[in-house]
Amino acid sequence: MGLFRRSASQKSSDEAVAAEGSGTEETAADAVGTPGTQAPVVPAAGTRGPFDSSQVSELGARADLGAIWLPGVPGMELRMEVDKKTQKITGAAVAVNGSALQIQAFAAPKTMGIWDEIREEIAESVRQQGGTVDDIPGTFGRELLAKLPATGPDGQKGFRAARFVGVDGPRWFLRGVLTGKAAADPEAARLLESVFANIVVVRDQNARPPRDLLAMHLPGQAQRPAAAAPEGAAPSLPTFDPLTRGPEITERR
Repeated sequence: MGLFRRSASQKSSDEAVAAEGSGTEETAADAVGTPGTQAPVVPAAGTRGPFDSSQVSELGARADLGAIWLPGVPGMELRMEVDKKTQKITGAAVAVNGSALQIQAFAAPKTMGIWDEIREEIAESVRQQGGTVDDIPGTFGRELLAKLPATGPDGQKGFRAARFVGVDGPRWFLRGVLTGKAAADPEAARLLESVFANIVVVRDQNARPPRDLLAMHLPGQAQRPAAAAPEGAAPSLPTFDPLTRGPEITERR
């Protein structure tokens, strides 16, 4: 089910659960986000993120993942999603207190957002697979509340909830998928909503086609310069399938 591009090689995850697939797995020891770290530098009071890097002067308490500066909270587990063929990191997923948030950042046009169009594609794709979806107002504007077909451990068919949120920024688009408790319980969602709201997106100045996946890397690793895609080139995005999780690298700090 290609919600961003229909002829891609890897399916990314919308949930941060046990790693599976043929990708590399690496586990460290502790959790992302610890008390006492430097407070992030944020824009003026009253403004809501996610933020563009032009609005934030310092990394602060965030982890540098390349295109995304990710804030941490105590006990939060971070997992990086990897393309099976290219071994490139395609997204990040965090989990805390029985809830999960999957995050990806994409290039977008200068003059218009792409969330309205992408919401329609996600909704249609969920319906085609036998799920249900509602387009409703939410914390970050319009969002999708979906029930996705799933098979339980006992083999019984059922559904699981997922919230699709998106924010159009200056030449970028940030998408998040909330699963677990946060998908159905507003109180349980507050912590991960605050994480999403305090993300900083770092968009390079290269010309990129809309929906081109912005490059990410592991925390603490320098990002290698990426070649810019030619103007008008087809975006090299992974297919996003809410029902399939891809290989992951587990990173805890």
